[in-house]
Formats: sequence, structure tokens, C-alpha cells
Amino acid sequence: MKRRTLDLIFATGGLLIAGLILVLGLVLQNQANFAKDYVHSQLAEQKIVFTPSSALGKDTQAQCLKNNAGKPLTSGKQAECYANNYIRVHLSEVNDGKTYAETSNAQRAVETQLTALTDQNSAQAKTLSAQNDELTAKVQTLFRGETLRGLLLTSYGFSIFGDRAQTAAYVCYALALVLFLAAIAGYIHAATKHADHVVLAQE
Repeated sequence: MKRRTLDLIFATGGLLIAGLILVLGLVLQNQANFAKDYVHSQLAEQKIVFTPSSALGKDTQAQCLKNNAGKPLTSGKQAECYANNYIRVHLSEVNDGKTYAETSNAQRAVETQLTALTDQNSAQAKTLSAQNDELTAKVQTLFRGETLRGLLLTSYGFSIFGDRAQTAAYVCYALALVLFLAAIAGYIHAATKHADHVVLAQE
């Protein structure tokens, strides 16, 4: 087999593979753009705005809250910051760090005790009723807060998939470029004066 033939085979194969990898990169790019645009539009609809710098407490440690102070929440990274450093902190203050599930269980236990009383006008009934009302309010606050936090973290997770798709797209572009250049080099090599040299000759 002549060297020119071998060069043309490898160059053409490399060009085809480069094309396939480029198509894969474009597909990944499309998915990355979709994830970014979807997360942005969904978060923008919530119209959440970070607390201004002037309203942040002096004990605020989260740098991301300071960096985003007063800004609208529109990205996955911002959603993670808001969920973990703002909502979670405030939820921990609702019922001494207890979650919605724990508070709900406590509320149902108090309600059961209250229902079991025969005298609903007794001092014990009034105490339990006050506890039940307080816990019910905390349950509602925790439910709404944890739901919002979960949705924000889901958006953050979705944005991470988009970021990884973007990185993979860049890798595909780089590989496609390398293979394309290698294919061009192969075609040039096939056109040299020594291209008629026989290689891989059979005995």
C-alpha cells in the first residue's frame, strides 16, 4: 500500500470522527444553554431579591449573601446561596432547629392530648390549646420555608448538570479541532513527493 493511500485513509477517518465529535459538542452545548435559560427564567419568575447590604446583620458570615446583596436571584449558584445561607438559617430559628417533620409530629402529639381531655375549658386544655396554636403556626412556616428551599436547591442541581454539559461541550470542541488539524496535516502529508513510497507491503 502506498503511503499516500494510508495518509488519505487516516486523514479521512480523522475528519469523519472530528465531525461526529463536533456534532456531539453542539448537542451538549444545546443542553447547557437550555439548562441555563430554564433555570434563569424559572428563578426570575419568583422575583426573589437578596437582602440589601444595609439590612444584613453584622454577624452575617456568608460571603455570597454580601456579594449578592440587593441583587435579584436568577442563577443556580445564587439559589444555593439563598437556600443554604438565608432560608436554612431563618428556619433554624423557628423552632430551635427542629425540622418541619419534627415540629409536625410534636404538634400532632399536643393535638391528640388536647382532644383526649374531657374538660375543654380546663386550665390544662387552655395551655395545650395555646401550645397547639403555636406549633401549628411553626409547622406552616417550616413547611413553606423548606418547600422553597428544596425548590431552590433543585434549580441549583439542574444548573450543575448544565455546567457539566457546557464543560463536556468544550472538551468535544477541543478534540474535534485537534482531529481536524491532524486530518489536514494528513492530507498535506499525502501530497508530498514521497507519497508514492510503499508501506505495509506484503511479503
